[in-house]
Amino acid sequence: MSLRDVLTREISLKRGPKPQRPPQDEPRPAARTRRMPSLSLPKPAWRRGSLASAPGRHKQVVGLKVGASQLAAAVVVNNGRPKLVKAARHTLPSGLVAGGEVRDPEALAREIADFFRTADLPRRNVRLGIGSSRTGVRVFERPDVDDPRQLANAIRYRAHETLPIPIEEAMLDYHVVEEPNGPDRVLLAVAYRDLVDRFAATCAAAKIELLGIDMEAFALLRAIGGEPLAAGEREEAARVAVAIGHDRTTVAVSDGRVCEFTRVLDWGGAKVTAALERALEVDADEAEQLKRTLDISSGAPQELADGTHARAVEAVRREVHGLARDLASSLHFYQDQPGSLGFAEITLTGGGAHLLGLASQLEELIGITVRVADPFARVGSGHGISSGGQDGSLAVAIGLGIED
Repeated sequence: MSLRDVLTREISLKRGPKPQRPPQDEPRPAARTRRMPSLSLPKPAWRRGSLASAPGRHKQVVGLKVGASQLAAAVVVNNGRPKLVKAARHTLPSGLVAGGEVRDPEALAREIADFFRTADLPRRNVRLGIGSSRTGVRVFERPDVDDPRQLANAIRYRAHETLPIPIEEAMLDYHVVEEPNGPDRVLLAVAYRDLVDRFAATCAAAKIELLGIDMEAFALLRAIGGEPLAAGEREEAARVAVAIGHDRTTVAVSDGRVCEFTRVLDWGGAKVTAALERALEVDADEAEQLKRTLDISSGAPQELADGTHARAVEAVRREVHGLARDLASSLHFYQDQPGSLGFAEITLTGGGAHLLGLASQLEELIGITVRVADPFARVGSGHGISSGGQDGSLAVAIGLGIED
């Protein structure tokens, strides 16, 4: 039995209608996902222990994504349709950030300060993204209370029941999603307090004025999604957005209004590089160069008669099987929830999505249509933006800059 058979049997996927493909000369309509609330800074001016962002809509926002291998920033002007006016990336030394968390605050602050200075980026109205195994999202029916304070207490109690984070160690925010044709829902976002505090303190040391701290999953959906649906509307099929970074992969599932599920997987492009190092006995730099040219799709031509190419492809495919298993398990978990939708497709982005043949391999293994997203879908064509051929690495930063 093939891995695809195993994965498909494990998931027992509910299939949604396949997306209609527009003619080639027309722009592709993006999946529509509602703007999610930003998480907050632990500033005294805002509610301590809350994750509410600074109120109001901001015309220009700088989205900042802090990854394990690089920083990415996007300056977005939100005047009507959001427009990307500037983007930049900056390579980070290893060890400063791992698993979506700050490991060396002082060194990271210096890198961020240098990045903003050399790239000439605005230091105000910066929205930072976070995403790690110590963050979480839940959607549940709104408690039947009207008093705002009682509602907040009821939601915190529900968070204590449903989230694996001790409530005294958590920072949380919630957003009530109004449903004209049924009970209102609550979108709850939560993160460990020390995770948020370390990021906030690091940015403060870099002289960066944060507008808010947002879930990377929400930003991901904003970047490759479309305009928000009206109240009471819901997509016929869930959209799955996947951002593959250096050492982690963010999965977000939306019904068109709400991010109903998110998970951070311990898988990234570094695993592919390490697999090539082991299989070919080369150093990391050589493995990284090979990774950028290797095509792992089933129909790719085979090269190098000495078998080096075949060993490289096989090593990478084994690692991709691990991603497929983790992704399948996550989708299975989502579809075990009441009211879950079928899947139309999986949309890939992030720097790791540039691995040639990755989308087709995942499609073969999981049995769902997989395509690579255009990170500039909502903010213009991206002409004039230098990304070094790594457009996907800007997706989350762009989403952080979008105000819906």
